[in-house]
Amino acid sequence: MLQPMAIALVHYPVVDRRGDVVTSAVTNLDIHDLARLATTYNISRYYLVTPALEQQVLVSRIAGHWQEGAGASYNPDRCRALNSLRVVSRFDEALKDWQGLVGPAALAVLTGAGHRDGLDYPSARSLAERQPLLLVFGTGHGLAPEMYVNGRPCLEPVRKGSYNHLSVRTAAAIVLDRLIGEAGDVMLLARLPN
Repeated sequence: MLQPMAIALVHYPVVDRRGDVVTSAVTNLDIHDLARLATTYNISRYYLVTPALEQQVLVSRIAGHWQEGAGASYNPDRCRALNSLRVVSRFDEALKDWQGLVGPAALAVLTGAGHRDGLDYPSARSLAERQPLLLVFGTGHGLAPEMYVNGRPCLEPVRKGSYNHLSVRTAAAIVLDRLIGEAGDVMLLARLPN
């Protein structure tokens, strides 16, 4: 059985196509689709990381629409999925919150298309059987170099080819399916605090 898992979608620090460190914009599709993906694969938390207050307000308004009132009654499945969502300003906040829920052994595992090596999926699954993981996905053109510190492991890329620029939603779905598979045997933290 796999230990509890969380995902983080990082909007800062990420790089743009020139390699500059930027804050990317939150998209409506990422909010909904990653929440539904997390719920489908029994992922306990979905952290959306952005320091931009306007973007945090936007996420709150979008999620609130589907979690309260007419939106919640119109689409209860989306309401349920968005219950895993937490918006934080910095990645360190997400990691600290996750470690507070599951213990200090929780490990951040980075993802990225730019890596030619990294943990293969059988090794990552073995790691996930021993300790809780926070899988980290970057927006824009990927996580900034400063994220690759403290010996944080990185998964191998989804595809090792000359063209490798999947949407983050697509990449996250492939990563979770390869890591968790059809069994979906991730320990869900049944009653996480809000």
